[in-house]
Amino acid sequence: MTTEQDVPRVVSATREIAAGVERIFALIADPAEQPRWDGNANLADAAGGQRVHAVGDVFATTLTNGSVRENHVVAFEERRRIAWRPADPGRAPAGHLWSWELEPIDATHTRVTHTYDWTQLTDEKRVARARSTTADRLQASLDRLAALAEAGDAPGSRSGAG
Repeated sequence: MTTEQDVPRVVSATREIAAGVERIFALIADPAEQPRWDGNANLADAAGGQRVHAVGDVFATTLTNGSVRENHVVAFEERRRIAWRPADPGRAPAGHLWSWELEPIDATHTRVTHTYDWTQLTDEKRVARARSTTADRLQASLDRLAALAEAGDAPGSRSGAG
């Protein structure tokens, strides 16, 4: 039987992606792209024009259950690192953290680590969902992200922006 202590509160997955850091980061830092690679079956939609540029930015996403989350960016280094804490609109973040770290291997290969940390989660209504966010789900996001990036299907590759 699994006890509360047996459930890891920090899970991560890492994958090498055959694409450069710019292309991959463009898919992560543009919330409108995030539902395309979400392997957690959680994101339904995000409006365009919310590309993250700095710590302190806030972007909104709509979840598959119809609720809206405001995501507060708490770490940002262009093409290297991005992390955010979700919150209900107008409220403080609930205490969980989504983060991405990109490590260039060479010009066309990048090691990407995706981490979900719910060590500070205090909202009991979110615990069941947090517990179900496993390394396998993070790996699914990485796999979907890789498929898009390796196909050249990233905002920066289509429009030259990013």
